Amino acid sequence: MNAVTRPALGCVGQPRLLAGLDTAAYLDRVGHLTVHGALPPYPADALVELAEGIDLRGRGGAGFPFARKLRAVARSARAAEGRTAVVVNGSEGEPSCLKDTALLLHVPHLVLDGALLTAAALRAEDVVVGVTREDVEQSLRAAVAERGPAGSRIRVVRLPERFVTGEGTSLVRGLDGGVARPSGQKVRTSERGLGGLPTLLSNTETYAQLAVAARLGAAGYRSAGLPTEPGTILLTVGGSTVVEVPTGTSLAYVLDLCGSAPGQGVLVGGYHGRWLDPGAARSADLSRTSLAALGAVLGAGAVLPLPEDTCPAGEVARVARWMADESAGQCGPCVRGLPSLAGAVEDLVRGGGRAAWEAVDARMRAVRGRGACSHPDGTSSFVASALAVFPDEFRDHALGSGCGRRVLGALPLPADENPERLVVDWTLCKGHGLCVDLLPDIVRLDADGYPAQGVMPVPGRLRPKALRAVRRCPALALRIQE
Repeated sequence: MNAVTRPALGCVGQPRLLAGLDTAAYLDRVGHLTVHGALPPYPADALVELAEGIDLRGRGGAGFPFARKLRAVARSARAAEGRTAVVVNGSEGEPSCLKDTALLLHVPHLVLDGALLTAAALRAEDVVVGVTREDVEQSLRAAVAERGPAGSRIRVVRLPERFVTGEGTSLVRGLDGGVARPSGQKVRTSERGLGGLPTLLSNTETYAQLAVAARLGAAGYRSAGLPTEPGTILLTVGGSTVVEVPTGTSLAYVLDLCGSAPGQGVLVGGYHGRWLDPGAARSADLSRTSLAALGAVLGAGAVLPLPEDTCPAGEVARVARWMADESAGQCGPCVRGLPSLAGAVEDLVRGGGRAAWEAVDARMRAVRGRGACSHPDGTSSFVASALAVFPDEFRDHALGSGCGRRVLGALPLPADENPERLVVDWTLCKGHGLCVDLLPDIVRLDADGYPAQGVMPVPGRLRPKALRAVRRCPALALRIQE
């Protein structure tokens, strides 16, 4: 998915998680200890007290208090003969998120420190890191090897690169050797997780933050950020730049730092997140309280500004279709509901009128609260939020006039490894324009009514329509090129 994407790095103020990367691209074990120092031991009670003292929340999306997870696993362990496990979720299956990738590629020892600190406090036998990228796997294995005997208890497991791989039960099933799909059961991993053991599962940034806090202490950690939400956070801006900022930093300032602006709006929290209109984006601070007041959550830290020159409706349709294709394929709302929702959004964008608008609303209501995991809910909320923030654009498309802008792919999606291409033979093309009726996301016409480009990539999902366009061209001016 992001297999060749290596994020650019930046920071506001003094970096903590990304400390040392101003002079080195990678911190090996020696470099890590030089920058951060040795990791002090923390008994279970002291670790819980530390997590509470800094109000450490999970950084993978849900924001669940880490101290409560620790207590829950310890409580469940007493009924399981004291056996526990620790799992690090480094799967990061969304193309708009790269912060965990940045940590595991550049400072993996910080993540391992946090995981081992937690394992020691819980007396966990297994420490397992789940990843999906080959380069991340190699980076982690090298870091584990550098730790010698101390790293022998750490396993690194590579799983399929899918959006749903990172869901808790999906990750655990994959690490246990099964298919990485959500179980659909309401069982907490703190009660029954890896190998049936009580398991503390959190994402890479959470463990890295814990490792920083263990060295600084609660008071030192709280010296950055807001008093009510201390510390720093990692953001992925525009799907390409990972920035560490203190909580409470202005969203507009971070966008400006990354050479961007609110544009037509900003998607916060990734593809299960919410859109902010430009005014809200300019007033927002990067904190739970500020974003909650605007109806948004930071989630996994993805921040995606939408440039002025792309079509909002077309961008949303692209993502809705990709989200439907990322279904786990095991429950009705995902297998049937999300493709139907994506199709309804595409119909609306193509000018389906009021009927298409009503179909989108009906499809959203049909999937909410009915999935085996949160994927249907998150996808429908993403679409609903877009309809609320871009009502004029969707209305113009529904009525057939459109917004006049091309879809530039500002919302990152995985690129096809070997995309086919739709090729125009200019010696035959007569400018009939039938191809644009079938392929509005690929073909755009110039001022004279001819295709604006002679070679256009064809995503795999649009290949059937591209073949129809080839067959329908009266001048036989189109062909598909491998």
